[in-house]
Amino acid sequence: MPPRGSSTGSRHAPDQETAASPAATRASRSRWRDPRLVVGVAVVAVCGLLGARFLGGADDTVAVWAAAGPLAEGQQVDGGDLVRREVRFADQADADRYLPAGTPVTGSLTRAVGEGELVPRAALGDGARGGLTEVPLSVGTEAVPSTVDVGSVVDVWVTPDAAPRAAGEAVTAARSTLVLDDVVVVALPRAGSSLGPSATRQVMVGVESDQADALPRSLAALAGGTVLLTARR
Repeated sequence: MPPRGSSTGSRHAPDQETAASPAATRASRSRWRDPRLVVGVAVVAVCGLLGARFLGGADDTVAVWAAAGPLAEGQQVDGGDLVRREVRFADQADADRYLPAGTPVTGSLTRAVGEGELVPRAALGDGARGGLTEVPLSVGTEAVPSTVDVGSVVDVWVTPDAAPRAAGEAVTAARSTLVLDDVVVVALPRAGSSLGPSATRQVMVGVESDQADALPRSLAALAGGTVLLTARR
């Protein structure tokens, strides 16, 4: 018999040869199934598509003619009056409304075109108002209304210079005469330019054929008096 107080060891002691149990592990979800990763990939793909579309559309421009400066109704235009502009139009129909750059342009305008404005095909006429005779006028700066600009329609008046008077001759008031009616301003250099002294401005007007026959008489009147312009509204 075993001594009193001793344990019965072999029946209750843990088995020394039994291996320790492995630590429990939690099954992990694959990274490619992470919703954040899926959303990120989708965002990158959308951005790539939008960028490709933007870069692809960057070259969808059409070269058209624009006015290099103010162009008057009835004015003859050519390549020297125009500048090239690259414009992106909504569709081809809109682009077809304007004069394509790179093609020769000759003819007269049926309406005024402002500086920088795209030149519509409809504004280039068939020459019905072409063939204007350009007449330069030397006009005092105070005799040109501030509202007059290239494309304005004006009347040209002349007040004859006072003739020398003989002794005792009565003074006769000079009367202004309309010498050019309803003419278009085709050029208007600034006062004080090389085209004239600072006290005058050179105004270039276009005279149509119906008034061209009277030009000799009109020019004689212009040379012998003071010129005044009145603007049509």
